[in-house]
Amino acid sequence: MKELILASASPRRSQLLKQLGLDYRVMICNQEENTPPGLKPAEVVELLAERKAMAVAEVLNDGIVIGADTVVVWQGQVLGKPSGDQEAEEMLNGLQGGAHDVYTGVAVVDAGSRKIEVGHEITRVIFRPVGMDEIRRYVASGEPLDKAGPCVSPVGQDSAYPADGLSNEDNASPKGTGCAGAYAIQGIGAIFVERIEGDYTNVVGLPLPLLYQMLNKMDYNIFDKQSEQAN
Repeated sequence: MKELILASASPRRSQLLKQLGLDYRVMICNQEENTPPGLKPAEVVELLAERKAMAVAEVLNDGIVIGADTVVVWQGQVLGKPSGDQEAEEMLNGLQGGAHDVYTGVAVVDAGSRKIEVGHEITRVIFRPVGMDEIRRYVASGEPLDKAGPCVSPVGQDSAYPADGLSNEDNASPKGTGCAGAYAIQGIGAIFVERIEGDYTNVVGLPLPLLYQMLNKMDYNIFDKQSEQAN
């Protein structure tokens, strides 16, 4: 079967792909993250996911490329990654004690044929009431801003970064260098969550049920791939 490529430096997405037991490599490319005004959140994440996947597919002759983008939507506002401690605190103070929606767009591209599947998932997350002292101490941990914990973007053994034109997607992002919405649900940020409604993996950054369906549409079955890897 074709090689699988993840067009994201996010260690969270890498960890989710590993759950499927698939061999893959990482390739990322600098991409403009500005979007036309007036787009709905679902359209924003789908557009950005498609840009990321296509940018990598265009430098390959073959392979299946996965791109993804995640935002948090609270009271009609799209929250990306915080640019600093103050913005992270403001985001979390807004989210505490209420509900918000996490949107992740996914694009799967066949680099050979340029066939593409694009979709998105939405999960509702409800935060318990949180005081400013808790928020400040959490922000000081570094997790919301990629300074420590699950939001760090290392290059693992199964990652490959071609030298020309490719760099860390988080560093290229004008939205900041941390976690969307200023928290990581798979890290310390889980302490703020009262409950979720929908797909947990979507909140982490890559909705696996949706990805599985999209890969099947590209004639890429994960069970066939696992059998191939075992032989």
